[in-house]
Amino acid sequence: MSSVPAVSRAVHPLTDWAESGLVALTGHSEGPPLVPPGRAARLARELTGRIAAATGGRVRLDGARLLAERAAFTGYGRRGAVSAGGSCRLLPTSDGWAAVSCARPDDPLLLGALIEAELPDDPWPPIAAWLSAHTGEELAERAELLGVAAAPVRQPDAPAPTCPDRPPRAVEDLLVVDFSALWAGPLCAHLLGLAGARVVKVETPTRPDGARRGNPGFYRLLHAGHRSVVLDPATPSGREALARLVEAADIVIEASRPRALAGWGLDASAAVAAGTTWISITAAGRSSDRVGFGDDVAAAAGLVAYDERGLPLFCGDAIADPLTGLTAAALALTAPVDGTGVLWDVAMSGVVAGTLDPAAPVGPAQPARRHRDGWVVDTSEGPVPVAIPQRRTPLREAPCSGADTAAVLRELGVSQR
Repeated sequence: MSSVPAVSRAVHPLTDWAESGLVALTGHSEGPPLVPPGRAARLARELTGRIAAATGGRVRLDGARLLAERAAFTGYGRRGAVSAGGSCRLLPTSDGWAAVSCARPDDPLLLGALIEAELPDDPWPPIAAWLSAHTGEELAERAELLGVAAAPVRQPDAPAPTCPDRPPRAVEDLLVVDFSALWAGPLCAHLLGLAGARVVKVETPTRPDGARRGNPGFYRLLHAGHRSVVLDPATPSGREALARLVEAADIVIEASRPRALAGWGLDASAAVAAGTTWISITAAGRSSDRVGFGDDVAAAAGLVAYDERGLPLFCGDAIADPLTGLTAAALALTAPVDGTGVLWDVAMSGVVAGTLDPAAPVGPAQPARRHRDGWVVDTSEGPVPVAIPQRRTPLREAPCSGADTAAVLRELGVSQR
């Protein structure tokens, strides 16, 4: 593990941003790096401080640097109004701005339904034209109805609630069943695994984790040392195995709308009543049908940097994902007040909004300036070098999809049919 202290080393708030690697990912590609608004980097360090304390120092990481870690593997850079990964764009609506993602294989079809037109190979010009003639509210309503990851950019109007301060609990040897995919949920599972939990990743034959198609080094980092099972909820034996896994679990992580697992016959309320900690990660909370990913959720929640012309730009790389994963892990490492189960409704949009000051004026972001061969951020306590994204080295291999299905089912006493 890293030797970074459990608490923030920063004195000036801008230091957290400069050291995180996120400043290097924010701004126009041809312009200087920009400092994002709010305190997301500081909050990330506070969360890893809580995680270090809860694990007795076993897990000591720098939360600020985790926020930019994927870019250290992929080589992503700042791209202005296009997300670092290229799948999300900030586009003007008739009354403001919106963040629209086109990342999944079926997104072109869904976006075509949203604008009621067949999309060409380059979908962005017709999408931009439709947005310019419609309001952000119209976009939000249609996007939620169709399951499109898109939303208007809005500034938070009230402070979001913070993580509750509850006593920590040890998770060593506890069973974590991870139904999540991509980054936020797997980061939570990764941190619990570092704390000694036994993590079982669950996928289905038709919906493997999309991150398997991404950078292999980053995937390995998040899933090293875990076990992988593939179960088919369309079959009676698959549904039985899923139910047994949830019954055995101490902690369940899901990152889909509640109806998804409910459709598999899994009941979060029943599991919580039986003593399970259930981590539910969604774009906007369990009561919302909104779909969202790290880039569009963060921008829609107001975490954008404005350039000198007043144009919004993406901050970092899908920052809502790692920030939510850290929050979820900190919650999972707490003990319910009465010792029973608990359902944590972790809304990515709420996590991001909690890092922003609703009273802060909206204006151009502070740019970094050139210094020798790099960049620095000027603070009242002196210049701070702008760090590039940094990576950790996976210590073990990640399992192939379904590699542990038979062994896990044997342990649960479930026969394969």
